[in-house]
Amino acid sequence: MKRALRETNLTFDPPAEFYRGKVRDVYRRGDKLLMVASDRISSFDHVLPKAIPHKGQILNQTAIYFLESTRDICPNWLELSPDPNVAIGKACAAIPVEMVIRGYAVGHAWRTYKQAEQEARPRVLCGVEMPAGMREADAFPEPIITPATKAEEGHDEDISREEILAQGIVAPDVYAKLEDYTRRLFSRGQAMAAERGLILVDTKYEFGLLDGEVYLIDEIHTPDSSRYFYAEGYAERQDKGERQKQLSKEFVREWLMANGFQGLDGQPIPEMPDAFVESVTTRYTELYETITGRRFVPADTSDIEKRIGDNLLETGWRVAEN
Repeated sequence: MKRALRETNLTFDPPAEFYRGKVRDVYRRGDKLLMVASDRISSFDHVLPKAIPHKGQILNQTAIYFLESTRDICPNWLELSPDPNVAIGKACAAIPVEMVIRGYAVGHAWRTYKQAEQEARPRVLCGVEMPAGMREADAFPEPIITPATKAEEGHDEDISREEILAQGIVAPDVYAKLEDYTRRLFSRGQAMAAERGLILVDTKYEFGLLDGEVYLIDEIHTPDSSRYFYAEGYAERQDKGERQKQLSKEFVREWLMANGFQGLDGQPIPEMPDAFVESVTTRYTELYETITGRRFVPADTSDIEKRIGDNLLETGWRVAEN
């Protein structure tokens, strides 16, 4: 097996605050953030036992590709990427709402839809009514925005626009900007995916505030935050009632479910065999190369923390010697 970056434990001089997310290790100094995309993989809001070689590099480089490609739509936090796994940029005050946008009836949207049909109640998700007569993986007449609250621990929770405003989570003018940016970013992402023979099915965006301005933060259009279909054969598969061919981490969720894990209390997390871990790296690599049109060049993994430290020397983020 190739080496994987499970976590970092970098000590900076001068010091930096540290936070470990599900997949990123975040260091903050003043008004700057340094994010290391680790090789951890999460599903059902749980970090899985094994890390996936090169996943962090793929995640970071995919996010950078799209952040650079959407600066004309809205400002974002990214300033530079001195290492394949590292991004440095502005520290924004995170808005505690994920802006989820869905173009197709799949995943959580389809499960909600199907359950509502079975129980003969309105087909409503986050205050948005979904049309009658849909099949799984059908396109919505227009993309729907289904926000979720950002949970520190456990599951994120669905929330409607009306609830966000009623609870005063953000001001009405800020929320209007969040929706506008979300729709425009998704439209750009779908157009870029279409050029590469893909369909951007759904995704989520996170935003923050800096000096009163809304910034796009974190990642964008990566396999961790987005779902893609292959465009070729989509219509034929729908007509035949066949499952769509996906390029996302949905296959990891499906493997977990097939092995008795759905993130419920008391369920042990199954450990992925090495062969499956390698297949996950392959799928992530395929998405990167397909969506960007660039060949993936794996970084040296013999000593990842040392490589990161060496690449940070010219940035002002000096890794202190232990």
